[in-house]
Amino acid sequence: MTVYLLAGGGTAGHVNPLLAVADRLRERDARAEVLVLGTAEGLEARLVPARGYELLTIAKVPFPRRPNRAAAAFPARFRRSIDDVRRIIAEHGVDVVVGFGGYVSTPAYLAAQRAGVPVAIHEANAKPGLANRLGARWAKAVGVAFEGTPLRGARLVGMPLRREIETLDRAALRTDAAAFFDLDPARPVLLATGGSLGARRINGTMVDSAVAITAAGWQLLHITGANSGVADPGIDGYRMVAYADRMDLALAIADLAVSRAGAATVSELAALGIPAIYVPYPVGNGEQRFNAAGVVQAGGGILVEDAKFLPAWIDAQLLPLLRDHARVESMGEAAASAGFRDGTDRMVALVDVALGGGAGDGSQGA
Repeated sequence: MTVYLLAGGGTAGHVNPLLAVADRLRERDARAEVLVLGTAEGLEARLVPARGYELLTIAKVPFPRRPNRAAAAFPARFRRSIDDVRRIIAEHGVDVVVGFGGYVSTPAYLAAQRAGVPVAIHEANAKPGLANRLGARWAKAVGVAFEGTPLRGARLVGMPLRREIETLDRAALRTDAAAFFDLDPARPVLLATGGSLGARRINGTMVDSAVAITAAGWQLLHITGANSGVADPGIDGYRMVAYADRMDLALAIADLAVSRAGAATVSELAALGIPAIYVPYPVGNGEQRFNAAGVVQAGGGILVEDAKFLPAWIDAQLLPLLRDHARVESMGEAAASAGFRDGTDRMVALVDVALGGGAGDGSQGA
C-alpha cells in the first residue's frame, strides 16, 4: 500500500489542484492512503475533511518580511514545523510527499529531504512561489501548469482540474445551462466574473456597458462575487448573480469570457476552449499577467490592464469582437490548443516518477 502525503493549502489555488490529485490517486487505487498536510486556518480545514480525507495540521509559520519580534522567533518555530512533519512522515510510513505550494509545503519539503522520502511538486502559477522554488532544488519530479515556468526540472503538465470541469460537455449542457440562468440557448453569451470576492473594475465596467453589449446581440451572464458595489440594470438579456453554485453550467453556456487571470481560471477556460478577455489583478507580484501569457500568445485571449478596462475600451475593442463571430470561434480553437484537460493524470504520472514507477506519461519539458 502506498502512502501519499499531499501538502498545500491556504487558498483555493492550492487546495483545488491538491484535491483533484487526491481524488485521482484514490480512484486509481482504493487501497492507497492519501493524507493531506495543511493548517487549521486555511481553506483546507473545511474542504479537505468534507472530501473525505484526513487533514493533518501544523502551525502556520509565514516567512518574515521585515525584522521584528516575529522574525526573531521564526527560526525556532520553523524548525518545530519541520520536526512535526518528520514525525508525521515516520508515524504514517509516508512513501512520497506531493507539494502544491503554500505555508506548509516548505517544511514538508525539508522534512521529506531529511527523511529520505521523495518529493513531487506542482506549481500552479507561471511565476512560482518561494516554497516551490526551494523544493524544486531536490524534488524528484516537478510539474507546472504553464509553459516557461522557471523551476528546476519542470515538466509541463497543465492544471489538475475538478472532475466536473475535466469531463464537461459544453454542447450537451447548453440547453440545461440556459434554463438554469434564464438565458436563450440560441444567442451567444458573454460570461463576466471576477472570482468569489468580485472585481470592482470588471463589475463596474460590465454594468456600465451592459446596454451596448446586449445591443450587439449578446447576452451577459455577470457573476459579481461578494460586495459587488453594483446594482442590476434590469435589462433584457442581462443576468446578474452574486455566486454561481453551478459554475460548470456557467462555463457550458459561455461563448466568451471576461475575467481575472488567476491560474485556475486561465487553465479552466483554456481547457474548455473558451476565449477570454483577461484583466489581471493589479496588486501583488504580477503573476496573473504571466498566467495568461501563453493563451494570449496562442491567440485564445486578449490581455487588458485593469486601469484601461473601461467602457471606452469596451466600445473600441470588445464590441467589434462581439460582432465578429468567426473571430470569436477561432479564438476558442486557439484557447483549446493552449489548454489541458488531462492535467490531473499528467501530475499523477509525475508522482509515479518520483516514486520510481513511471516515465512521465508524455508530459513535456517546460
